[in-house]
Amino acid sequence: MAYSARLSLSLQMQFAFATRLQARMLQTTTNACQRAKVAISRFDEDKFINYDVMDSKLKIVKDRLRRPLTLSEKIVYSHLEDPETQDIERGESYLKLRPDRVAMQDATAQMAMLQFMSSGLPQTAVPSTIHCDHLIEAQLGGDKDLARAKDLNKEVYNFLSTAGSKYGVGFWKPGSGIIHQIILENYAFPGVLLIGTDSHTPNGGGLGGVCIGVGGADAVDVMANIPWELKCPKVSRRNFSL
Repeated sequence: MAYSARLSLSLQMQFAFATRLQARMLQTTTNACQRAKVAISRFDEDKFINYDVMDSKLKIVKDRLRRPLTLSEKIVYSHLEDPETQDIERGESYLKLRPDRVAMQDATAQMAMLQFMSSGLPQTAVPSTIHCDHLIEAQLGGDKDLARAKDLNKEVYNFLSTAGSKYGVGFWKPGSGIIHQIILENYAFPGVLLIGTDSHTPNGGGLGGVCIGVGGADAVDVMANIPWELKCPKVSRRNFSL
């Protein structure tokens, strides 16, 4: 019984310590990022998360609206191009936003990159990536399907790889993984606003951000430094009782 009591006390102490540590991390994460330069991802070490700008924009919106905001609204509004003059009416106004990054899958990236090339810009305005997963058909098994896709889509993959290299777009080759999981594991962070040309892009929001699936034209706008327009989201409330 004495051993059981000591074990129980030890577990309680561990839980209490973990709880305090988690609370401390939540309180200091933003301040730490503001004091130190934190890379937007491990692949973009020269680009940094700017929570100071996000916080200042959100403060302007809060002072204007004078009402509670959902977490999603806070993230979206902190990426407004002009928070001082932007019309903000749920379900009515169109917001002009500045997303943090863009992700594209290989099927939609082809036209998106061709359109971006016509802009004449030497590099994308925001960090962007191409993920080669959609052109791989599941037929005979992983290794055989991958080899078949590489053979059938060789020209496409070569174009996306070389175009990405020229314009500073990250390239995830065939077999490297599924786009929405790569986004979650490598590019998502608390407060991010990310758009991707894949319907599963919202998966990246699991780390406290807003990730939205879009069409290729929207991706091109953001890469070309044009504000991305989004109809101001409506907010619904659901009450559950047991």
